[in-house]
Amino acid sequence: MDYESLTRARQPASWSDSGLRNFFYPDICGKIRSLTNRLGVAHMIDRDGYRPNVGIILCNVRNEVFWGKRIKEHAWQFPQGGIKGGETPEQAMYRELKEEVGLDPCHVKILGRTREWLRYDVPQNWVRRETRSQYRGQKQIWFLLRLVGRDSDVCLRHSEHPEFDAWRWHEYWIPLESVIEFKREVYQRALQELVRYLNASRAKRDVPRSLTPLES
Repeated sequence: MDYESLTRARQPASWSDSGLRNFFYPDICGKIRSLTNRLGVAHMIDRDGYRPNVGIILCNVRNEVFWGKRIKEHAWQFPQGGIKGGETPEQAMYRELKEEVGLDPCHVKILGRTREWLRYDVPQNWVRRETRSQYRGQKQIWFLLRLVGRDSDVCLRHSEHPEFDAWRWHEYWIPLESVIEFKREVYQRALQELVRYLNASRAKRDVPRSLTPLES
């Protein structure tokens, strides 16, 4: 579950004319202290003000990607969530995959991950005034996974606090206008960096048997 997920949804009037009426925006002010206590956010924030996080792009054999609908909202996104103390990015990815999508490691294959952290800033009006000097946003490692299980293995109700209430497969190049504005650049960079693994995986599957190298 990511930093913004436990907050109350609100759509600022100033954004109503931007064509994003289908998306709800959290008001962090009433929740950030309890979230800090529960997840240890304060000591996980780095010296530059970014909290470590993982993002997950899950694809099927047709190279379509998992697109999740935020619970009780009209917003769609990829699974993502914070890295807990003592976790590696890969461990956090598997935990978030289980919590949000209900999949185990045996259901997926890692195709690739981003080499460096990808960062985005959370708008200041989302952040409680007394924490603005500490928290700027998220830094993320993104993973590209292949589903090797079945669609029926997906379970959105595995967690007591589900992130999504619906999901669907979407073509790989999801429309960025459907992504909340301050995350769009990170989504674009993650998709662009990871597509080479998707293409390599597809090319490997498409190699004719006659061209498969012989074992020595």
